[in-house]
Amino acid sequence: MRVAHFCHRYPPAVGGSEAYFARLSSFLAARGHQVVVFTSTAEDLSAFWDRSARQLQPGVTQEQGVEVRRLPLWHWPIAHRYLMKAASLLPGRRWQALTMPYNPILPGMRNIREPFDAVHATAFPYSYPLESARELAQRLGVPFLLTPFVHTGDPRDPHDPIRRAYTTSALLDIARGADVVFVQTEGERRVLAECGVPAKNLVVQGLGVDVAECTGGDAAVYRSGASAPILGHLANHSYEKGTIDLLEAANLAWQGGARFELLLAGPRMPAFERWYATYRPRGRVRLLGRLDAKQKCDFFAALDGFVLPSRSDSFGLVLPEAWANAVPVVVYDAGGPPWLVRDGVDGRVVPCGDRQALAAALPEVLEQRVAWGTAGQARIQGEEFSWERSLKVVENVLIVETVLSRLKNH
Repeated sequence: MRVAHFCHRYPPAVGGSEAYFARLSSFLAARGHQVVVFTSTAEDLSAFWDRSARQLQPGVTQEQGVEVRRLPLWHWPIAHRYLMKAASLLPGRRWQALTMPYNPILPGMRNIREPFDAVHATAFPYSYPLESARELAQRLGVPFLLTPFVHTGDPRDPHDPIRRAYTTSALLDIARGADVVFVQTEGERRVLAECGVPAKNLVVQGLGVDVAECTGGDAAVYRSGASAPILGHLANHSYEKGTIDLLEAANLAWQGGARFELLLAGPRMPAFERWYATYRPRGRVRLLGRLDAKQKCDFFAALDGFVLPSRSDSFGLVLPEAWANAVPVVVYDAGGPPWLVRDGVDGRVVPCGDRQALAAALPEVLEQRVAWGTAGQARIQGEEFSWERSLKVVENVLIVETVLSRLKNH
């Protein structure tokens, strides 16, 4: 089959949906399918609205058997986000999908005229590539598949801003128009079903972990000089990913006599940088920045516990990566992570936004390090987090939908 993949960014851009689509694309290519990826030149997300942010060269490359077409971004000469925001206020869901202010504007995506057997797109809330993918599938009369990675936010807050951002009318219109929507947890499935996406179109897929990609590191690289146990955090440093809550909770725990150090890895967002400039207990915090493949293995090897109090994860691939290293985890009960973590068995789930509860969980995860870490590692040895299983779910659905589409059209 010839499959078109639409994604807002693609590696070497760093992100969960980006890495997943690269893995899926190379998997399908290895299985004999022809995959063409349509994406932007953005390396930094801010390149969608900021010309000075890091971008890759436009053009066509062959990467692990996949044809990757990086299309140039379009910007207003000035005040890009403000002008896009104004444009998005005009009526029409499709128009709004193309004008959300954080979108990558990619006119080339709407001018594709070649044949494909199916079109598959990711991820919310970047609706310009999604709407372009839907238009292509409709024009060709082929199946439109969607992997939205919906961030469902705090389940107790009916006005949760993250869930609202991921369930706008324009985004839900795209989801309702897809032939198949792949979701990663039962929680994501429930939210989309409640929002009117037909239950028959929702497929719970789940993601995997490649043990070789995240284990076997040298703990001494980051443990050298450490005088206490180490808790780690790997994410874009931001309020949404829980970095600020973690630092505030750590301070509370330290004031209560807890002993541990924090090892924070990942890109630092501008808002976090401004906040961190005022944070004082820095002697127990190390910021590592972006990690390459080897550094990530060394990072996990050094940890006694892993903390992801995120409000904006549809799954949380770093959690099974921690378990692969026999490292227990702490998460908020928001989005996908609470559907993965077995509270009190392989980690601790605390109420979203409750920094006191988070502070109490930090020394607890260290006390339970062996029992919870061992329980988590045992899960990795089964099929639950197998990439082979997860990616075959997509391939099987793709084949069935393509066959049904051909029968319908003939």
